[in-house]
Amino acid sequence: MRAEATILHVDLDAFFAAVEQRDKPSLRGKPVIVGGVGGRGVVATASYEARVYGVRSAMSSAEARSRCPHAAFLTGRFDAYRASSAQVMALLRRLSPLVEPLSLDEAFVDLAAADLDDRSVAGVTRVAEQLKADVAEVTGGLCGSIGVASSKLVAKIASDLEKPDGLVVVPPGTERDLLRPMKVGVIPGVGPATAERLRRVGVRTVAELEQLSVEELVRQLGQAHGTSLFHLARAQDDRAVVAEREAKSVSAEDTYDTDLVDRRLLEGLLERQATKVTERLRKARLSGRTVTVKIRLHDFSTHTRSATLPAPTDSTRVVARLARTLLTEVDTSGGVRLLGVGVSGLADWIQEDLFETEDPEPDTAPLPAVDLDRVTRSRQWSPGMDVEHAEHGAGWVWGSGIGRVTVRFETAETGPGPVRTFRADDPALRPRRVAPPDDAVADADAEGAGAAAGADQRGGAEPE
Repeated sequence: MRAEATILHVDLDAFFAAVEQRDKPSLRGKPVIVGGVGGRGVVATASYEARVYGVRSAMSSAEARSRCPHAAFLTGRFDAYRASSAQVMALLRRLSPLVEPLSLDEAFVDLAAADLDDRSVAGVTRVAEQLKADVAEVTGGLCGSIGVASSKLVAKIASDLEKPDGLVVVPPGTERDLLRPMKVGVIPGVGPATAERLRRVGVRTVAELEQLSVEELVRQLGQAHGTSLFHLARAQDDRAVVAEREAKSVSAEDTYDTDLVDRRLLEGLLERQATKVTERLRKARLSGRTVTVKIRLHDFSTHTRSATLPAPTDSTRVVARLARTLLTEVDTSGGVRLLGVGVSGLADWIQEDLFETEDPEPDTAPLPAVDLDRVTRSRQWSPGMDVEHAEHGAGWVWGSGIGRVTVRFETAETGPGPVRTFRADDPALRPRRVAPPDDAVADADAEGAGAAAGADQRGGAEPE
């Protein structure tokens, strides 16, 4: 174990919602909920103003609306999130060469590898305070909570103690005193099932967990899990900060408002997802060998089918063709409510396959545009998306429906702006893309693209 508090954990507070409030002045200080806005949507994150009403990540959007009906419900803008994430990660890498991103909004930093003159508690506290100020400056006002300790375990727990905008430095030697009063669920790996098993033997707090012998924990939870909890309960965690975290997979998935049956329509949607996935692979200079299709049927049963190629690929045509083949292995006649494509077994992207020949002809005839429009029409103008009007300038979609779209014209640099309504097919109105910095691609796609892809449709949850 380290003798100094030199592991820093930073967690950007209510990240998705905070970015929306930063970029939309009229929403500052008001409840904002980011996630799926349809009937089957799930909350990705909620602003602290919404959490007052009991809204939490992974809650259904329907329940969130019942708890906080006056909140702004927005779909995700992942280009904006990736851009802000890249700015923060760049700051961290200037502080230390050893940075381990966990997601777009969370990372460990090894201060022992930083060029610091003073690694005392007072010294690392000053470093953390300066980092918080720098994060706010480069991101336009976002705040993060920071924990600093002698281990990853305690640093991560400490960063959660005084949210939002918190800072907790745990002096070496006090780690066990900090943990003992806490519920056992604070220990990584103690989920509801493990907590219930421990409750049955009288363990509810870390102090009570600490009283159990390693033999008893192994008997209750198995060799690996029991041994791990024995050490973690004593704040014994020697895991290093790993600078390069290998991406395990890149994926995209969508949940649909109505169950889909038409096979050609499903194939077209898979092809769109394959395009998204392979674009991310190429941006991150990666390729993959294993293609997986995820299918959730009308009865909520979930099926996955995978196939492994002889060599890695980043070809849209190859991934889409294999995905369509895998789709045939599942009976979808009862209707599909969720569809996804993923690529794993990732390798460094080096060069094009010298023996690959471009096939200008698609594997199947193009799908009639009306079929795909039937699925995506309601999301053409998604709440929260960035738009630009030829006459009125930049703004964001407040709402849409019945052939109309309502836009509030404001940006992060303006005050609250006016609201105007247009025809949904108004030629003067177009989407506006927020381009991430060049270094955002590797950070965002290799670290969190699979989690972020399509979360505005399926409601992928951001950690609290």
